[in-house]
Amino acid sequence: MPPQHDDEPLYRSQIDWRLFTRLLAIARPHAGALGAAIALLILVSGAELLFPLLMKIGIDRYIRTKDTAGLLRLSLAYLALLAAVFALRYAQMHATQALGQKIMFDLRRRLYRHTQTLSISYFERNPVGRIMTRLTGDVEALNDLFTSGVVSIFGDLLLIAGIVTAMLMLDVRLALVCFLVVPLLAVATFLFRARVREAYTTIRAKVAAMNAYLQEHLSGIAVVQLFRREEASARQFGRLNAEHRDAFLKSVQAFSVYFPVVGLLDAIAVALILGYGGSRVLDATLSIGSLVAFFQYSERFFRPIRDLSERYNVLQGALASAERVFELLDTEPEIRSPEGARQSSGIPLVGAGEIVLDHVRFGYKREEPVLHDLSLRVSPGEAVALVGHTGAGKTTIASLLVRFYDVWGGMISIDGVDVRRWDLGALRRGIAVVPQDVFLFSGSAIRNIGLRDPSIGPESVERAIDVVRARDFLSALPEGLETELRERGNILSVGQKQLLAFARALARDPRILVLDEATSSVDTQAELRIREALRRLTHGRTSIIIAHRLSTIRHVDRVLVLHKGRLAEEGTHADLLSRGGIYSKLYDLEFRQQEEESGETAAEGAD
Repeated sequence: MPPQHDDEPLYRSQIDWRLFTRLLAIARPHAGALGAAIALLILVSGAELLFPLLMKIGIDRYIRTKDTAGLLRLSLAYLALLAAVFALRYAQMHATQALGQKIMFDLRRRLYRHTQTLSISYFERNPVGRIMTRLTGDVEALNDLFTSGVVSIFGDLLLIAGIVTAMLMLDVRLALVCFLVVPLLAVATFLFRARVREAYTTIRAKVAAMNAYLQEHLSGIAVVQLFRREEASARQFGRLNAEHRDAFLKSVQAFSVYFPVVGLLDAIAVALILGYGGSRVLDATLSIGSLVAFFQYSERFFRPIRDLSERYNVLQGALASAERVFELLDTEPEIRSPEGARQSSGIPLVGAGEIVLDHVRFGYKREEPVLHDLSLRVSPGEAVALVGHTGAGKTTIASLLVRFYDVWGGMISIDGVDVRRWDLGALRRGIAVVPQDVFLFSGSAIRNIGLRDPSIGPESVERAIDVVRARDFLSALPEGLETELRERGNILSVGQKQLLAFARALARDPRILVLDEATSSVDTQAELRIREALRRLTHGRTSIIIAHRLSTIRHVDRVLVLHKGRLAEEGTHADLLSRGGIYSKLYDLEFRQQEEESGETAAEGAD
């Protein structure tokens, strides 16, 4: 068997009843609809068992005696039963499908809400495509479980039991002769199920490989085209596509063998009924009507057996999906609000905005610490810049501040309260972070700034747009502020996206502002445009600016220099330059060229 991929079904030789119990718990709110679907299924199965009996009665009681009136009445009863079965089956299928969709609606909503509570570290460990599979493909497989799996299997078993009972009631000996093919049918079904299980496992592995390849190469299409790798990429995808085709053809081969075998056994059963039953009719120990009824029951007997083989595989795949779904639901968020924490109710609870890091230790991997016993204090309303080489821990401080992660040791406090004691909603509402890589959702600029937050009124959005000087380019869009920005805001330049991120932060009127290299991707012209906006943004707010450009350093109250996770230097821009230490060397390496390119002088920078 091919190696198992994470996103393929985990087929089992036995049913996991623990999963069934949890699935029933999911369906419990819809117990009434489930009961109605099962009741309708019982009625449909019972009604279908009556057709051969009506045929027997018609032949033995009316045709043989030439009772035309009785035959007409029976024909009308047959048509009425046919109409009733049609109506019942329509109601049963509608009820079953509606039940599945209602359960899936609740489950998707529950999964999505749960996923939003998970910590950032979870998304770093698990690819987004895999999580999306949980909410789409795996949930859809559970829909198949309720609509084409459990309920249908129950109906098939009920129908088989009814047919066996009816055949035994008609004639025990003829029924036993008909059942001589059942052992052969059981062997064929067992072999088919094992073959199809192996084929489906391979198919899902190949589908997963194709999806991963497509996601990677479509996301990196610019690199593929720049380096002229289109043909090589197409050839590799062709190989993956061919492997998927071959795996699928193996499943087709299994079906193409199994169904003719079942048909052959069905024909053998008919031959046995014809031979033995016909001799009984000639001996006058069996009526012609009973023989015809046996033919019809035999045909109905093999149909649900064929269906059961397919539905068993649906059931196995659905149970594998259920295990993955429950694994996601059972994943507890590593970062959560403490019990008894104050709720924000849409109003920031951050007060003056004092930030204190007290002997903080942290790392993303236990063997690779990033911050080493770091202590610093940012006073209320103070603007400080964090500078340092890549990996010094600048962005890490921003992530710890909003509790994307928790410290290993020491404490980070806001207004004298450990951030681990804050309600997450209140903490993050009081802190606005402008990241280096701006993410914009599909939708208008208005929606991207307000993010459908009911606590942010239109006037706050309009004011934020004016402060960051974004109105002119937004007004120039085809539909102004209501223009659809499309996926990731691809109709805007990088600098314009940054300006919208500034407006998004300002609209919330935060007490603490964190600019995580927020102007690193902005050109000089755009930077001049937002320089005054930066002054307004930081005025009266506690601000931490992870510096990348000189303009974000010159106007802060203090510069904090990080080196290998420790606070190496602190002071004003001019003081640190005069010391000739780490900051002075960093300035010469990374900032002086920016100053010269923008026509500024070091003396200006010190003013």
